[in-house]
Amino acid sequence: MIGILLLLLLLLPLFLYIAAPQIRKMLSSGVCTSAVQLPGKVAVVTGANTGIGKETAKELAQRGARVYLACRDVQKGELVAREIQIVTGNQQVLVRKLDLADTKSIRAFAKDFLAEEKHLHILINNAGVMMCPYSKTADGFEMHMGVNHLGHFLLTHLLLDKLKESAPSRVVNVSSLAHHLGRIHFHNLQGEKFYNAGLAYCHSKLANILFTQELARRLKGSGVTTYSVHPGTVNSELVRHSSFMKWMWWLFSFFIKTPQQGAQTSLYCALTEGLEILSGHHFRYKCIWF
Repeated sequence: MIGILLLLLLLLPLFLYIAAPQIRKMLSSGVCTSAVQLPGKVAVVTGANTGIGKETAKELAQRGARVYLACRDVQKGELVAREIQIVTGNQQVLVRKLDLADTKSIRAFAKDFLAEEKHLHILINNAGVMMCPYSKTADGFEMHMGVNHLGHFLLTHLLLDKLKESAPSRVVNVSSLAHHLGRIHFHNLQGEKFYNAGLAYCHSKLANILFTQELARRLKGSGVTTYSVHPGTVNSELVRHSSFMKWMWWLFSFFIKTPQQGAQTSLYCALTEGLEILSGHHFRYKCIWF
């Protein structure tokens, strides 16, 4: 029996290698096929200096939009902006400081953006943290809830009038399938009574979806529509705080999406024509999840 198990373990890598292309193709289904071009449009993408955010910003720039990379790490953002400019030929790729763990930084970003731009057509709330050790934002919020939800909540609120003035416009909130494990514990919002890094991430992703639904309800008839998305399991820096998750990502790397593949659902919700009627819905791999 032990010999059979050892044989299976030895053959597993070979099976994964052979089956990986077909499985990856299946898991990465859902490509944004919209031909919409964006000359004259303005977009903001948070966390655009890496991963899904970077690929999303690149595609928007490729289509002619003026794109703001809202990043905590400005130096890294500048390198990415230059890369996107070279690849797309679009010089209207700008970097601005945004630390979602500090409401002063969020307010400063919004103030400067509103003074600089007359329009905002696409806001993609993409940045996030995952499974980080217990810590709090500059304002005392548990880090997952503070960055993933409350930071984007405040940013959206501050830019909402500009979105309305620029209608039709869209807000895309990047959530996760992990929201199914999320709960909103009002008696423990800051994780001070009990804390689990994995569940804290799930709670914040549920908050993203609830925010999207309520925002859609309140904005009905305004010309601003909003969507939440599950991008899939993507090879990105999001797992940097967890050695276990990094190991799992490495072990199943054959099946994990590239950042470009992961960006497709965000792009689908930001670009696809006729999607307004589905404002408030949650999308997974370009399909309606609920």
